[in-house]
Amino acid sequence: MLAGFLEAVFNGVSIGAVLLIAALGLAIIFGLMGVINMAHGELMMFGAYATFVVQNICKQLGGLWFEVYIFLALIIAFIFTAAVGLILERGVIRYLYGRPLETLLATWGVSLIFQQFVRSVNWILVIGIALFSLLFFGGLWILNSRTNLGRVRNWIVAVILLLSLGVTIAVSNLLSQTYQQAVTQPWFGAQNVDVTAPSWLQTGISLGGVQLPFARLFIIALTIICVAGIYLFLQRSNWGLRIRAVTQNRSMSACLGIPTQKVDAITFALGSGLAGVAGCAISLLGSVGPNTGQNYIIDTFMVVVVGGVGNLAGTIVAALGIGTVNYLIGSGTVALLLIPVKPLADFFTFFATTSMAKVMVFALIIVFLQWKPGGIFPQKGRTVDV
Repeated sequence: MLAGFLEAVFNGVSIGAVLLIAALGLAIIFGLMGVINMAHGELMMFGAYATFVVQNICKQLGGLWFEVYIFLALIIAFIFTAAVGLILERGVIRYLYGRPLETLLATWGVSLIFQQFVRSVNWILVIGIALFSLLFFGGLWILNSRTNLGRVRNWIVAVILLLSLGVTIAVSNLLSQTYQQAVTQPWFGAQNVDVTAPSWLQTGISLGGVQLPFARLFIIALTIICVAGIYLFLQRSNWGLRIRAVTQNRSMSACLGIPTQKVDAITFALGSGLAGVAGCAISLLGSVGPNTGQNYIIDTFMVVVVGGVGNLAGTIVAALGIGTVNYLIGSGTVALLLIPVKPLADFFTFFATTSMAKVMVFALIIVFLQWKPGGIFPQKGRTVDV
């Protein structure tokens, strides 16, 4: 009984570790910019799919490549999702600062677009997006180098847009007719895909009768490295100092010469990159699909709220606590422990599923927030008023 309980606690901590990596990025973004990023889960999904792609490439290369692909996948997942986050911030978020409801709706729409993109992406779509971006933004770059265009400029932009769309559609139709199946076949589709861990992560160790899988130990170690890295970045680097300054007082930071827009972009890219790392960790726990991010986004937001917005220590405590409690209730471990007390055992047995466990955890969180609405470690001083 004790060994089963300790094993359930360990599994819960490993799930909490994934939530912690994702919540770190969300806490930084929400704490600095006040942006409610509903597409954060889809950035985790992109990280998981990046891991899947790297795994397939390294599996074809064989040998040592497959054994170390997870480290390469972590780097690529971070860079790719950070780039997507940077584009999202520059293209959408920066126009919505100070309007949290609009950012929520906009990023929710972006999350739906990302989900459908993964279901439908193929060579035609990728080539079309790349060609349109090259023609349209290249045309705008050339146009911006010209001056004194006056009122004609808007008409020229409209013509560039129409020409870019026309050329992109014509090329896409030509490719689809010429190569057909080769370029129209979806890369991933709507079905889930499986990521195979390296052989050294497929085993585990037994400690006092408790089975500890290496994959979950790897996730916990990865979380510790990410937390330490973020702490050192925020406390020891120049950009970390700028981020903390903007978080405390944006207006004063701007007056002192800190480029707040650049800080926003770097922060959003960093938070998005952490979501990609979390997605890489998720891929080691189960299959990956277009809806993968939706399974974690609500829990991640709950971690940020319960821990206290922008508080690193609170985020750590909340992530590990929510992940562990969720797993203990959902796996039926709590119900087994309370078998001697039949009414309580029956009560927790009713919630001994993944979905019902989330319901109970959310109810507990609501009760907790009635007691401490600012979270475990609420903000104090001038930060609250900014």
